[in-house]
Amino acid sequence: MSLILNIDTASENAHASIAADGHVLCALQNESQKDHAAFLQTAIAQLTKAANIKLKDIHAVAVTAGPGSYTGLRVGMASAKGLCFALKIPLITVSTLEVMALSASHQFAQGYENILFCPMMDARRMEVFTAIYNHDLSICLQPCAMILDEFSFEKELSENKLMFFGSGAAKWEKRCNHKNALFKQVPLSPSSLGQSAFSRFSEKKFTELAYSEPSYLKEFQSFT
Repeated sequence: MSLILNIDTASENAHASIAADGHVLCALQNESQKDHAAFLQTAIAQLTKAANIKLKDIHAVAVTAGPGSYTGLRVGMASAKGLCFALKIPLITVSTLEVMALSASHQFAQGYENILFCPMMDARRMEVFTAIYNHDLSICLQPCAMILDEFSFEKELSENKLMFFGSGAAKWEKRCNHKNALFKQVPLSPSSLGQSAFSRFSEKKFTELAYSEPSYLKEFQSFT
């Protein structure tokens, strides 16, 4: 059995969880973005106690590597790397947008088989971090920073139904009235990160500790 500590501090809501073979045993959430650093250290201690394990029992640490809040990504990555160095265990990094898309595919598994998923993270003004995935998480549009205008997703919407969600979707909904555009509320779920992490752990898709860095998708600019 694999025990993986999963960390997500990329956005406004942070969570940490411990999962066994991809199934979440316990999870904690924090909704105050400025307190993610303090939350994370306390949460890890509480999670190990709740799962009745010690840190040395963890087999790997997984973290959402971006895009997202600059400060939040640094907090998550630094904590994950520090634990992996100390415990001599692998680091697993997962795209925040991919985990969001997986959360959507789980939430809308029935009746939405022909829809593409477009997670959006707010990057201030009319800019978002976004990508497009199908149900098996194949990438249809590579993760990117995009400034929204009247021509955004013009080709994609002419050919497919797209589901938009995430913190950046609200401002796009005000401009987009295309019949193939759907807007939903989809929280990034601990179970989705747990499953993504376990899949990578099983395939030994680990990230080199010495060279691991958050994926900002653009030049540094703080979004917190």
